Amino acid sequence: MLSIIIPARNEEKIIGRLLKSIKSQNFDCEIIVGNDGSTDKTAKIAGKYARVVTGKWGHPGSVRNACAKIAKGNYLLFLDADVVLPNNFLNQNFKEFIDRKMVSATTYVKPLSNKLVDMFIHGFGYNLFYFLLQRISPLACGFCIFCRKDIFIKVGGFDRSITLGEDHDLVRKSTEYGRFGILHGPKIKVSVRRLETEGRLKYLLKMVKAALFMTFKGPIRGEIEYTFDHKSKKVP
Repeated sequence: MLSIIIPARNEEKIIGRLLKSIKSQNFDCEIIVGNDGSTDKTAKIAGKYARVVTGKWGHPGSVRNACAKIAKGNYLLFLDADVVLPNNFLNQNFKEFIDRKMVSATTYVKPLSNKLVDMFIHGFGYNLFYFLLQRISPLACGFCIFCRKDIFIKVGGFDRSITLGEDHDLVRKSTEYGRFGILHGPKIKVSVRRLETEGRLKYLLKMVKAALFMTFKGPIRGEIEYTFDHKSKKVP
């Protein structure tokens, strides 16, 4: 069984979109939303589609860890509230994950934007970069990580002491027990709102800097600023 885990804080404008896309997959799974101190209608909206766990964790990794503890599935899929699953995303990608006997995996990405600059950033800044590094230094963003639950437990889940890149750290530690890879099924559709909030070039350079830091120096524990909240709630 697959358990889908989604951390969320004040995401009333967009979380319904993701949950509807999950429900339309025709795929039997458990959905858990970790409601991290929301003051809006996030919990109410999520409750129509998922099991909602409410707390005040303050860090997406902590939310994911808490939800993983109560998950019933032997396999976990971590998503962010602002992504959207295309048709057949779960059926095709989960089947490949199982068939290839992976311990953790992610997919390629597609922006929820028609702007050429966003296509370029996600095509080269994410997809190509992640492809080139997958055998050397695996990368996977928290908005889409498949992981075997037993492996998740063995590595201790997401490291709360890491302020940026706890998702990359998780998949790297998982490779001590098996293979990580990028799945070839439908690409996950990701929001560009953080790019719009921080500025595309500034954000891209920050992510490149973070990837290089993690590759050559190790986990980031405050050296690069990153926050859970999005200052802009613009959709997508």
